[in-house]
Amino acid sequence: MSDDPKPHHPNDPASGPAKAATPGAVNPFDDKPAAQSGAAPSSTESGEQVVEPFDDDMAFAEAGDIGVAQLKAMIAALQIELDKKTVEVSTKHDQFLRAVAETENVRRRLEKEKEETGKYAISKFAKDILSIGDNFQRAITAVPQDAVANDPALKTLLDGVVLAEREYRSALERHGVKSIDPTGQPFNPHHHQAVMEHDDPDVPSGTVIKVFMTGYLLDDRCLRPAMVVVSRGGAKSPKAADSGGDGGTIEGDDSEPDQTI
Repeated sequence: MSDDPKPHHPNDPASGPAKAATPGAVNPFDDKPAAQSGAAPSSTESGEQVVEPFDDDMAFAEAGDIGVAQLKAMIAALQIELDKKTVEVSTKHDQFLRAVAETENVRRRLEKEKEETGKYAISKFAKDILSIGDNFQRAITAVPQDAVANDPALKTLLDGVVLAEREYRSALERHGVKSIDPTGQPFNPHHHQAVMEHDDPDVPSGTVIKVFMTGYLLDDRCLRPAMVVVSRGGAKSPKAADSGGDGGTIEGDDSEPDQTI
């Protein structure tokens, strides 16, 4: 039986406590040497070896360097794409501004139509009842004044008709309908309709001298023009002269004193 001691293995727990490894020494039983484990050994001033980490990113960047020509091509492609997007944004912005302007125009037009609808909503009804006022006036003017003085009953009836006609006019005025009495005023083609011309050198030409039928206005809109007689032969009225000489008057034959239009 031999007394030779058994060889000591550093990783064998049966062989006793392992001795501390010398700093910097390479373990022969290590499966991964320092060169293959991703770390590179380096020596310090004291002679000890320090394992430094291996920089994979730097190595990859050095292996995949891009040339200057490729960078210029990429920048040019990006610039072209940027220019396209800039044109698209400019176009969309212009379309947006146009849409906003159109919306604002539609809103203003609707507000104006709403205002006019509320203001002139009774125009058709007012036109239909204008003939009632005409009948009141015909009835009042048809009664002789001497007959009224001699007949108290007729006078009472006439007073009732006058009162009804006055109330009729008040109702129209409450709703914005006003009568036109252009006697002595210059002829206005927007509010008057000339049915006859009369030669009168004492009256300026283009002046209304008689009203056959009363006209009416709804606010600033003409519901029905007044049927009038217009003078001619005298000096032109101021408004007719300012309007360039016509003033809405109708020229007729000077040899005829009266002319129906």
